[in-house]
Amino acid sequence: MTGNWRLATFYEIMKTILNELIDHQSLTKETAREVLIELASGKYNASQMSSFLTVYMMRNITVHELQGFRDAMLELCIPIKFDEPVMDVCGTGGDGKNTFNISTLSSFVVAAAGQPVAKHGNYGVSSACGSSNVLEFFGYKFTNDVNELKRSIDRANICFMHAPMFHPAMKNVAPIRKELGVKTFFNMLGPMVNPAFPTKQLVGVFSLELARQYGYLYQNTDKDFVILHALDGYDEISLTGPFKYFFNGGEHLAEPSDLGLPQVRYEDLSGGDTIEDSAKIFLHILEGKGTVEQNAAVIANAGMALYCANQSKGLENALLKAREALESGKALVSFKKLLNAS
Repeated sequence: MTGNWRLATFYEIMKTILNELIDHQSLTKETAREVLIELASGKYNASQMSSFLTVYMMRNITVHELQGFRDAMLELCIPIKFDEPVMDVCGTGGDGKNTFNISTLSSFVVAAAGQPVAKHGNYGVSSACGSSNVLEFFGYKFTNDVNELKRSIDRANICFMHAPMFHPAMKNVAPIRKELGVKTFFNMLGPMVNPAFPTKQLVGVFSLELARQYGYLYQNTDKDFVILHALDGYDEISLTGPFKYFFNGGEHLAEPSDLGLPQVRYEDLSGGDTIEDSAKIFLHILEGKGTVEQNAAVIANAGMALYCANQSKGLENALLKAREALESGKALVSFKKLLNAS
């Protein structure tokens, strides 16, 4: 967009933006940043916001738009600074697969293996149970108090940051996302806007195109990163077939057998129909009662996260560390310490 569009009323601005997007034009990085700031500030009405979100369900987001939206979210967030380098392990969600909480479980495995984790998460929007849902079920108390979060890192080597508490400007958008009940570009943004600004990050994304966009953006940062996408649509290593991962050194196509792990079926990864179902699976896996397939999926993703955190040690070593942290019960201890710290 060009010209004096900022001088128009917000109604006219959004009308112009929507017409241009519907006409297959795209926003510049700066315009995307400014629009999202105004959107978060409640300058547009609910119908306009819903329409804006809907446009991006029907057309691809450009890397410049993604970058502008990300910059706005980070500008508006409540930042948290930790003394040590932290890692985030998360997925975009929005893959429609309704798996159990693989990335959240993987986060506790990673923490138990010695890598501090600042986990960023939210309630499920397009799935039955997000990371916030499952932790809340177990009595975890959300906080944005930096001292409490640091205490969690000290005790459990992991803290959890419930996204709405760090992105208060998004309160105007949250009800619309909930009512829509499908993935929006906010799913794409979630992993990018961790308020702890982690220097190490494992991200699972729901499309190969988004994986490439993430890779492009992360290559222009100082992060150690791995971006995952299973070719059958999962935003994680599902072990249901081949997957691709992008990292600081390039990209690879891999099979479950390349990790020394079995191929599994879609139904092996089911998260159940309710939050209670998901929580039961979650605890069973931590307690050593998970199925071979469930354990394998957690080990695959936690192992890849540990590889991301220390790529020089190699993937095989990272997978061994992940298996030991899960099967020894150390991940369960980390989980219990987090609950006790809240």
